[in-house]
Amino acid sequence: MDRLLAERVLAASGAKKASLVLKNARVVNVFTAELENGDIAIEEGYIVGIGEYEGQTEIELGGAVVCPGLIDGHIHLESSMVAPGEFERSVVPHGTQAVITDPHEIANVAGAEGIRFMMERTKGLTLDVYFMLPSCVPATGLDESGAVLAAENLSPLYEEERVLGLAELMNSYGTVRADRGILDKVEEARNRNLLIDGHAPGLSGRELNAYVTAGVQSDHECSDWEEAVEKLKRGQWIMIREGTAARNLNALMPLFKEPYYHRCMLVTDDKHPGDLIRLGHLDYIIKKAISLGADPVHAVMMASLHPAEYFGLRNVGAVAPGYKANFIVVSDLNEFVVKQVYKNGKLVAENGGMKAEILAAEERSVETPVRVGDSFHLEETRPEDFHVKKKGNTIRVLCLTPGELTTKSLLAPWVEKAGVAPGVNIEQDIVKMAVLERHHNTGHMGLGFLGGYGLKRGAVATSIAHDSHNLIVAGTNDEDMALAANIVRKNRGGLAVVADGKLMGELPLPIAGLMSEEPAEWVDEKLEELKAQTRSLGIGESIDPFMTLAFASLPVIPELRLNTYGLIDVEKQEILETIISCM
Repeated sequence: MDRLLAERVLAASGAKKASLVLKNARVVNVFTAELENGDIAIEEGYIVGIGEYEGQTEIELGGAVVCPGLIDGHIHLESSMVAPGEFERSVVPHGTQAVITDPHEIANVAGAEGIRFMMERTKGLTLDVYFMLPSCVPATGLDESGAVLAAENLSPLYEEERVLGLAELMNSYGTVRADRGILDKVEEARNRNLLIDGHAPGLSGRELNAYVTAGVQSDHECSDWEEAVEKLKRGQWIMIREGTAARNLNALMPLFKEPYYHRCMLVTDDKHPGDLIRLGHLDYIIKKAISLGADPVHAVMMASLHPAEYFGLRNVGAVAPGYKANFIVVSDLNEFVVKQVYKNGKLVAENGGMKAEILAAEERSVETPVRVGDSFHLEETRPEDFHVKKKGNTIRVLCLTPGELTTKSLLAPWVEKAGVAPGVNIEQDIVKMAVLERHHNTGHMGLGFLGGYGLKRGAVATSIAHDSHNLIVAGTNDEDMALAANIVRKNRGGLAVVADGKLMGELPLPIAGLMSEEPAEWVDEKLEELKAQTRSLGIGESIDPFMTLAFASLPVIPELRLNTYGLIDVEKQEILETIISCM
């Protein structure tokens, strides 16, 4: 007989005192969508009863609200710009107890070796980290990454018990056209009875039917109500995303009501360290949703029970008998300020910080593979490398969409003005953009023009460039662009801001050019200093200068992108001429 199970049953029945009882709680019941008053009995890391109980240790909650631990159903840990342990320290005090990560950022840099590195770095954490295997490395055939992952490269990784399925199938274009390489990956996941997550902004009609037929069960790219409802009607789960760059919560608020909320969950996708520290993680989305009129219990369910059910996570996502004692305590459900976090019945975080003894117990060192720690292979750049030759009188401009990841195409006249590179038009908010291949030292570079970024002088560079993470530079002149690129190169990855031939600020990110080993607060401080410098160069408060730039090269989100191949028409998956002869 299982002694631990017997102890739990006896404590549940009242035949023995439970090891721990939280007295006078108001429990969020995620099964009936209501609040329930009672004591919470805990034995051997599990909840064994809700009702009236006595415990060997009793803690008086005085009517505080107890919710299930929060689960982020879709995130890229690398986008926090800190190592996994620092990410944990940033989110657990906000009530997050599990995340499902897609490590396609580091996979695009270092392939399967990068994925295994993230698996090693997340072992033994208080935060439960599950994995979806990257489906599109590179994102499409029109991208240059540090690695290529075919179905046979992914297959051994499925043996890791924390792998739950195939991550966001970004190449919807290839999927609905039955691309053999994509369907090989899909079939492997399906044969293993694992999940397949989606990524298909704007997909509808017959193409959506084809996408769902392939086995894609979710989507986190809905930016309006109509798109979300169509995908719900076709059987997909909708992940409501509110991250640093993409914020879809306002547009999708009707999903918090009947009958839709039962197949919806809350996710962040990408979150910078400052947002995690100052605003929070899933708790921030819940608070914002409540302030916009959502039922608080519905919001909690969408960040706990629903992702647990979708991903098949057993015994988590609820405060109920037989479930792991993973829960959070908030003083008021409407304000949703996390006071305490319990994991397996132990207090692991309180009043905004993790318990020191928990962090000490987790400490372990993991060797960083050379491919992860030394991932920059690029010759030093020169100003003349960024020169754009005039081949016509009209330029195509990749125009940003405020608050969204989608872009628009704009035709603008070629201009030549003093103090800026040819083609740049500060008055029309058009600057130059370059994407340099940095994995294999091919020398490939895409050159084009970026609209709506706000930059009035200088240059901004980043090696966080979704999804292949080549080196992106945006600037008003070639000299500053070359300097910014070389600073990031010297640091083996990171961010840099330059103006008038001088370095204004830098943030080294030597882990695959994506992450730092430094504390989250240090990374945040440096990042905020850099943002302040970009504000002084004209970029407005409504734009995250680095996260926004990072998505400008991703060739799977309409309408235009720029990468090492040049300007990409996303819907047609074709390379376009940046300069054309007529309007």
